[in-house]
Amino acid sequence: MIQAVNLSTELAGIHLSNPVIAASGTFGYGEEFECFADLRRIGGISVKGTSARPIAGNLPPRLFPTPSGMLNSIGLENVGVDVFIRDKMPFLRNAGCAVLVNVFGFDEDEYAEVIDKLNTCDGIAAYELNISCPNTKHGGMVFGQSPELTRHLISIVKTRSRRPLIVKLSPNVTDISELARAAEDAGADALTVANTFLAMAIDTDTFKPRIHTVTGGLSGPAIRPITLRMVYQCTRAVKIPVIGLGGITKAEDAIEYFLAGASAVQVGTANFYDPRAPLHVLDGLQKFLKKRGFSSIRDLVGKMQQ
Repeated sequence: MIQAVNLSTELAGIHLSNPVIAASGTFGYGEEFECFADLRRIGGISVKGTSARPIAGNLPPRLFPTPSGMLNSIGLENVGVDVFIRDKMPFLRNAGCAVLVNVFGFDEDEYAEVIDKLNTCDGIAAYELNISCPNTKHGGMVFGQSPELTRHLISIVKTRSRRPLIVKLSPNVTDISELARAAEDAGADALTVANTFLAMAIDTDTFKPRIHTVTGGLSGPAIRPITLRMVYQCTRAVKIPVIGLGGITKAEDAIEYFLAGASAVQVGTANFYDPRAPLHVLDGLQKFLKKRGFSSIRDLVGKMQQ
């Protein structure tokens, strides 16, 4: 039997039993995976993005497999904050792991409305702010592509939030370090790096897009080298913790992110074909630490040799 090592970590004031988190949009509300995986062993679950009102999502086709990854354009489908609090949180309170609620809106007022309602709900460890949405009050510019909009939005949300605020950055920018600094300046307690990459695919038989909305978000192992670079840049640009996300399917992938400076990781696309993916990453991480003689996950963080 593998001897346990200390995998616990503190992230923005949140205690996690281990640094492996199921990523938003890939693990539902946790209850969908209960029959496949022991949720008490996962460090945390970032639930589906939650909005002020229910969203039906985009028309199909909205998923398409790509080499070493997938395109998705789900359209932020979710039950809305009121139903989430009433119907989803009772299960999540007893799941045995940290609950991160991913929050989004299409203007500042919608973000604030969701945060205000979640503030009254017990059992939430932190908010993860998705800033990859178009700001309808500012001509459709995506919040997370502008340092000014990023700073303004986070400042508003931070003043209302009663819990730690994790900001999920968009990779579709020229310099992600600039956005990371803007988020930190505005009061973000941690960062998730990063969301999906804007991409597309075309059917050469029908000449039609593979995704109904033409473009979608690219995720999976294909993006890992790029997001790894972004994590490395962000951990050197800010003092707040960074969560690495992008293409993690096994422990070695997660270890790369830790070596680059990430304090925790999220497992995303792998959950679609392996509902136990976070646990497999966790088990492999524990074996790696023991084999190398490390006593804590902190022994890996930022230890890339140059």
